[in-house]
Amino acid sequence: MISIITGDIIGSRQLKSKDWIDGLKKLFGQFGKNPSEWEIYRGDEFQIEIKNPEDVLLTTLLIKAYLRSIKLDARMSIGFGDKTHKAKKISESNGTSFINSGELFETLKKQKTTLALKSGNIDFDTKLNLMLRLSLTFMDNWLVPAAEFIVIAIQNPTLSQEEIGLKLGINQAAVSRRQKRAQFDLMMDLDRYFRSQIKELAL
Repeated sequence: MISIITGDIIGSRQLKSKDWIDGLKKLFGQFGKNPSEWEIYRGDEFQIEIKNPEDVLLTTLLIKAYLRSIKLDARMSIGFGDKTHKAKKISESNGTSFINSGELFETLKKQKTTLALKSGNIDFDTKLNLMLRLSLTFMDNWLVPAAEFIVIAIQNPTLSQEEIGLKLGINQAAVSRRQKRAQFDLMMDLDRYFRSQIKELAL
């Protein structure tokens, strides 16, 4: 089982593409090779393959936080399943993971949500999507300082608050405030729960 993220940038026309595209490409470069494992196409749409499905939720949260840190956002769908055809470009590959992600992505605007997942397991999907919708009540409102903290905290999970403060140029107390405003601990609880559930789904 693999996972596919399909997404588009919300508010991309508010900034010149050069102000966000290079940073996004650098971020995506951590997840694999372009264009076989990730691709940005049609200006502001993208697709990413995450080989270990356990990592996919944290990956989407990292993408969201990076975009919120530059005053943009993303609409993303996560699809789980197989990969039956591997093309040179990920946008031309196929399998149930691609189908689940693509079909769900087409419904996100109608659902008025910015993040959802589809595995084909109704119980799993219903439960996790409810949790995501509840979490989006604060994640969709991350301000730049909180989002900057999240990006560093996810990419450097072993750093202390003092060390994160050095990277951000702020003191430990300010880091602690950003962590609380971002609801970071709750977000990581959700990620741990998701990882435990996806392991059972993969059995």
